[in-house]
Amino acid sequence: MATKKTAQFTLTERMTLTDTLETFAVIDLGSYVDVGDRQGLQIHSVEYIFQGSLPTASVVPALGPDGHINVQVTDLNRGGLVFSDDRAIISSAILQTDATNGLFEAADMFPDNYGSGSKDGRFVVNDALYLTAKCSNSTTDMNITVRVNASIVTLSSKDFMAIAIQSTAADN
Repeated sequence: MATKKTAQFTLTERMTLTDTLETFAVIDLGSYVDVGDRQGLQIHSVEYIFQGSLPTASVVPALGPDGHINVQVTDLNRGGLVFSDDRAIISSAILQTDATNGLFEAADMFPDNYGSGSKDGRFVVNDALYLTAKCSNSTTDMNITVRVNASIVTLSSKDFMAIAIQSTAADN
């Protein structure tokens, strides 16, 4: 299906949530995706790091005793958080605090780890990844760092076309 052109590398983007409105960020893939050469990005895994207003600050005081953060990575700009059945979603995470049970992470059913083999992974041929995050109740700034582990691959003509068509169909 795909021939790897590079070893795995990591793309990183940090978002600062300042209130309960949705926050957006973009990871530009223009340097990695080339339609003429059928070059795309193979995503192996997505990791999330939650921090308070400073690198050493805890998330719990910012979220309060009962709060949560939703964060998603998509390959199409949906303009906000989407349901898990959306074809554009690549990864998502939820971090929750509970006054009774403490801090815990709850991921929804969509996989965030695709494996590292040449046939494993989520293939992206769009020119950007879109990050969206929302906090239920924030008393101070919070930071989310998204780390996308990926490789550049060359796809066969049929595979590149199928991924491009699926992405276009998901745009509707």
